[in-house]
Amino acid sequence: MNTLRALEEELFEPAVRRNITRLSEVLADGFREFGSSGRVFSKAQIMSELQHELERRISLSEFRVKAISKDAVLVTYRATRVQEGLADVHSLRSSIWMKREGRWEIVFHQGTVVP
Repeated sequence: MNTLRALEEELFEPAVRRNITRLSEVLADGFREFGSSGRVFSKAQIMSELQHELERRISLSEFRVKAISKDAVLVTYRATRVQEGLADVHSLRSSIWMKREGRWEIVFHQGTVVP
């Protein structure tokens, strides 16, 4: 559980979000994201989008992990995005992580904005 939380939090870091090599390691080849914006992203699309993202801080709370199978888990949490000059954005997040060849890869992520 601590490893998965650390991986989710790592993906919040601006330096990691712009690091193509690290993103390639963590995002599975078939990765899909349903963004809080309503857009759908592939691995290549999200990696490209993150290169141009404005600086922001993201924190998480209410972190939970539920096993789906021997090598797959569902992670859920509440995120808060803070960006200078804008109102904070709160969202519910879910990710599916799979353990492949001894390391975790994220295969799916969804964010839903909440009040």
